Amino acid sequence: MDLQFYGANAISLSYKGTRIVIDDNLAQLGAKGIVKPDDVALYTLPTPGDKRPKARLVFDSPGEYEVADISVIGIPARAHVDEKGLRATMFKMVLGEQSVLVTGHVYPELSDAQLEAIGMIDVMFVPVGGNGYTVDPVGALKLIKSIEPKLVIPTHYNDKALNFPVPQQDLSNALKEIGMEPKETVSKLKLKPMEFSDTTQLVLLEKS
Repeated sequence: MDLQFYGANAISLSYKGTRIVIDDNLAQLGAKGIVKPDDVALYTLPTPGDKRPKARLVFDSPGEYEVADISVIGIPARAHVDEKGLRATMFKMVLGEQSVLVTGHVYPELSDAQLEAIGMIDVMFVPVGGNGYTVDPVGALKLIKSIEPKLVIPTHYNDKALNFPVPQQDLSNALKEIGMEPKETVSKLKLKPMEFSDTTQLVLLEKS
């Protein structure tokens, strides 16, 4: 399994010839989108069709989906900003013996039912930018403590190359609030089950 990060909350996951791209709204932020026609695209917030790049399959709502050798589970959640009743979807992907969770822009207080649906997680991507737009470091820490993943990868922090509608926190400040030291910084994450520790560790994934 290969994981790459492209800025904002845009992530790609590649496994056995299948590539899943999560939250590619980069074109709306002044950058180049990464979804290709053969990709499977996931969105943690409802995304109108005219704002979606062309992809083989697109999912932006709760449900259970099978994509080649990957099981995709969309878990309903309250969005971090929900004045209009906006709902979010957390996506759990199961690849062989490994599991990846992308929380997206969720309200960080999860119910027992949500935690049961999430289950054991090896890798969790969580936003840290805050400022009313997404999860802040305090909320991210709540999610980390309640889910207890083996690896945490922060996303959606300040990036001068992207035009966020609301300023996002710098990564260094966010990590100070979370209180976790990065285990390592890598350009691409290639994971095998035996590499995981018994305690939660934080890894920084460089922007591709």
